[in-house]
Amino acid sequence: MNTTSLPGRTLLIGWDAADWQVINPLLEAGQMPNLNRLIEEGVVANLATLQPLISPMLWNSISTGKTADKHGILGFVERDPHTGAARPVASTSRRTKAIWNIFQQALGWRCHTLAWWAGHPVEPLDGVSVSNTFFAAREVGPNLWQVPRHSIHPPELGARFAPLRMRVNEVDESLVLPFIPRAAEIDQKTDPRLESFAIVLSDLCSVQAVATTMLEEEPWDFAALYFDAIDHFSHTFMAYHPPRLASVAERDFELYHDVINSVYRLHDLMLGRLLELAGPDATVVLCSDHGFQSGRSRPYDNPREPAGPTLWHRDFGILVMKGPGIKRDERIYGVNLLDIAPTLLTLAGLPLGRDMDGKPLLEALVNPTPPGTIPSWDEVPGRDGRHAPDFEWAASDAEDDALMAQFAALGYIDDPTTDRRRAGEDAEVESRFSLSQVHLSGGRPDKAVEILEPLVRERPWESRFIHQLANAYLKGGWFRTAEELLERAYPPEETEKAPPVVVQLMRVKARLRRGDRAGAESLLEALMPRMLRHLAIWIEAGWLWLEIPRLDLAEKCFRRAVELDDDAPSAWQGLSAVRLRRRENFEAIDAALEAVRRLHHLPVAHLNLGIALVRVGKTAEALVALRRAVGMAPANLDAHRWLAALYATREPDSFLAGAHRNEARRLSSERSQAGRGERARATESRPVPDLPPPAERERRSHEARPVPQGPGTSGRTFVIVSGLPRSGTSLMMQMLAA
Repeated sequence: MNTTSLPGRTLLIGWDAADWQVINPLLEAGQMPNLNRLIEEGVVANLATLQPLISPMLWNSISTGKTADKHGILGFVERDPHTGAARPVASTSRRTKAIWNIFQQALGWRCHTLAWWAGHPVEPLDGVSVSNTFFAAREVGPNLWQVPRHSIHPPELGARFAPLRMRVNEVDESLVLPFIPRAAEIDQKTDPRLESFAIVLSDLCSVQAVATTMLEEEPWDFAALYFDAIDHFSHTFMAYHPPRLASVAERDFELYHDVINSVYRLHDLMLGRLLELAGPDATVVLCSDHGFQSGRSRPYDNPREPAGPTLWHRDFGILVMKGPGIKRDERIYGVNLLDIAPTLLTLAGLPLGRDMDGKPLLEALVNPTPPGTIPSWDEVPGRDGRHAPDFEWAASDAEDDALMAQFAALGYIDDPTTDRRRAGEDAEVESRFSLSQVHLSGGRPDKAVEILEPLVRERPWESRFIHQLANAYLKGGWFRTAEELLERAYPPEETEKAPPVVVQLMRVKARLRRGDRAGAESLLEALMPRMLRHLAIWIEAGWLWLEIPRLDLAEKCFRRAVELDDDAPSAWQGLSAVRLRRRENFEAIDAALEAVRRLHHLPVAHLNLGIALVRVGKTAEALVALRRAVGMAPANLDAHRWLAALYATREPDSFLAGAHRNEARRLSSERSQAGRGERARATESRPVPDLPPPAERERRSHEARPVPQGPGTSGRTFVIVSGLPRSGTSLMMQMLAA
């Protein structure tokens, strides 16, 4: 294998929840100059995420190039296999090598990791590892904080790094006022937001201080640095970001409207220092795992359930790459977060594991050479910096509680500290639920059903489990069973209020699949006034209207989705389908291009583009689009038929016409056979779990997750002036001076 290392270092920076919709106006105003320089020196892209939108799962997919069912990280917390209690998800639960393990093993690189998700206990890399647990303690006294066990490797660095951690009580008014100029007007006994701001800011400065010290004082070839502050600040303050929503009080908007922009400006300052330490020859990759709702589609509130705040997460994050061999000042398309690890391997001259789910971004490279492959890097022996097979560690309740309290404060998990064993059972349930979502989004509904049916029987009061099982039935072809489940969950005689819109949409889909178009149309029409600002629901309704078909209402739904989020690729793909049906070919081309610019892997959009191009006489361009549709979805029957027809008119390619014609016949035969099976499933009834009535489910849900009472704040204020010399604080002073 080629093991030629890059001429400089490689730096991977993660900004959780960073979003171009917030960044672009700041770039245009000249307020993020360091990021702007990085963009001009490299390539930029929308970064499509995965489902579910849970950060530990996504960041481990970024670092491994694999989906969560392969890497094994399935949530924020997990059940300790030894005690049965809940604990933060551990590095020992990751079942595959991360990019830094491969680099150390294959190239002998010295690798650093900082605060990466599921990084505790830290791995014994040849470089430096600091886990997120290092930053989790909250003591405010002068001598109370100690370095958590297994949070730093090598452990002797603990004494050097401990003073770099910024305490909450060091955040004084001079650090708060640039973000919240009217902070003095806030009553902290009734308003917890100022305390939340101080906690996240101190954590951010701590991470930056350790990052800069690590890069400046410890030799390195590769470093992976993770910053969670944009996500944490956004969950508290994005509701107040301009433009003001009708649901936001005017005073709250006046107090907090510039917090998010200021946070991004601070990240840009910190990025400048990291780039300086990496050096001009470094390969730099800056990415986020998902975006964050900032426009009119922002939710009114969070669902009162584990991971409810992920409703705020948007399907597209950011990606910027620069370095030797990478193009300059260009935009690339169709990028998924699974592509980052394969691209880094390709840049380093290493083969890809065939068990990886991502692809190298060859279109970003100056002289792209398709990489070689091996079966799996997990099968390659050698010193890779992972824990030894016999490594065992005992979690500390106090240290774990500090980190899990952060998750609970953000709403990602229920409070686990009252009954740790019960919390462990809950963590196991949530992991199984997350795995079912991975299977469902990966096109494996049968596997999702195998997980969800037992979950619904164990916890029949969890409506989200019921909804997901109904969705899995629909995707698996059990249409009658899906209807029976939903009818049992929301019987008309026992339902005081209308079922949720998502439930009604599933009923529409089930009726359509069974051939009841009139019933589906009537139900869907009644739902239209209830869809409000829910982006995904407008898109789903658009596709259902397209199937009925009512092109006028389909277009209305897709246009509404684009108004809510211009970056929604499925909405643009839907508009391309509507316009193609109307034979508005040039408009169909425009809409299909808008879709694939945002998410390249959309075979239906490429098919629509190809058909429209054929109709306007652009045969060569149509062939490109149709070949892409087949490459992404080899079973795309319509694409094969169009390719057969086009190649038949081109003498040099006439032999290809026969190949696509034969493939179309084979697929048509298979589809006919599968259709018989689907028709059997459509009327087949699986045993539907017994369910409590809606009112009982709601009561038990309230018992399991009581509505929080009181202001949720300790009322503490922090006015101690810091004098500790550290990189993070110095950057804050730069911002204040500016």
